[in-house]
Amino acid sequence: MALLGVTVTSTLPLLCRFAAVRHLSLVAAAGMAGVTATGVAGVPSTFSSVTSQIGGFLSKKPYAPPSWATHLSPMPSHTFSLGQFPTPIHKWNLPNLPEGTEVWIKRDDLSGMQLSGNKVRKLEFLLADAVAQGADCVITVGGIQSNHCRATAVAAKYLNLDCYLILRTSKLLVDKDPGLVGNLLVERLVGAHIDLVSKEEYGKIGSVALADLLKKRLLEEGRKPYVIPVGGSNSLGTWGYIEAIREIEQQIQQSADVQFDDIVVACGSGGTIAGLALGSRLSSLNTKVHAFSVCDDPEYFYDYAQGLIDGLDSGLDSHDIVSIKNAKGLGYAMNTAEELKFVKDIAAATGIVLDPVYSGKAVYGLLKDMAANPTKWKGRRVLFIHTGGLLGLYDKADQLSSLAGSWRRMDLEDSIPRKDGTGKMF
Repeated sequence: MALLGVTVTSTLPLLCRFAAVRHLSLVAAAGMAGVTATGVAGVPSTFSSVTSQIGGFLSKKPYAPPSWATHLSPMPSHTFSLGQFPTPIHKWNLPNLPEGTEVWIKRDDLSGMQLSGNKVRKLEFLLADAVAQGADCVITVGGIQSNHCRATAVAAKYLNLDCYLILRTSKLLVDKDPGLVGNLLVERLVGAHIDLVSKEEYGKIGSVALADLLKKRLLEEGRKPYVIPVGGSNSLGTWGYIEAIREIEQQIQQSADVQFDDIVVACGSGGTIAGLALGSRLSSLNTKVHAFSVCDDPEYFYDYAQGLIDGLDSGLDSHDIVSIKNAKGLGYAMNTAEELKFVKDIAAATGIVLDPVYSGKAVYGLLKDMAANPTKWKGRRVLFIHTGGLLGLYDKADQLSSLAGSWRRMDLEDSIPRKDGTGKMF
């Protein structure tokens, strides 16, 4: 198969190298430590006399930051345990790398089935704040196949909060049932309230004003809404990937022979790159962070990330801590045939399935940059952060159908013995 014009003849097995223990501030106490009905919004009152879960999942805990981040402000007071962390890191045998270059992958796509992806880390902090403020529902905004909106809808329901989603779609579809494909299926199954707006309306009104409008209406109904911005990307949500850097730091400490020169990630709303870049600069990693933007231009994200890190009084300049390249191609959530073939070829070569909206475009951009500038990457050890988004593939099923693996009817010759009842169907 061809990847960026080079034929792939083989692939190596995946190598799992790390196991780590999450920091004490993010794990539950030993044994039957849990939260009673008065401690977590999502626990029915009938369970008030017993623990609501075994272990730390869904528990709310006081937050203690990494030692290198204690000067940042404001500091979160609590966090919910919503994801399956730490996520594994392993070597990724991508084809056609520059001489001596290694790429490893951190599997944030494995942070949970319904909640998978990078948004879980942000929601651990954002929903803890929502509950602390006495919210009974949350509002957030995104595209029609938003991974963030799906993760928010699921996490909110875990905590017994209603979820209101403002989803952006085309003007031809805004008055029609959005269907049950991909993220929409999960959102609607968990009971999220969906309001559709056209891309044109979104562009003229903006996500902040749309969320404020819905918040006002809910307040008039006596509700207590909490607004989560697009992608969960505000200064509070940034702590999710500051914490991810601590997780990576701990994983590396348990495998002293591995150090990373670069961290690479997709950029869609800015919070993930702000947390990674800030954490990397402040921690012992001090690793160069590269982001590939999949929607707006790099300068927009430099400015947006600057606002997030300024909101934490970091005193750092975004241009100094992250390098952002444009990888949006045709536009957000739009793919060329070459990009989709790339996603298919990477899956066939390595077993890693990339979503076409975020990580797919980021890896496509990374390998193109490596091919164009091999000296820049020669001999470097790169850690790619897979931010999830697998459900978004289902929205591309028609475009991917001609690329998917072949099938055939099994050839069963007449000479093969047959007897009714021989094969048991379970």
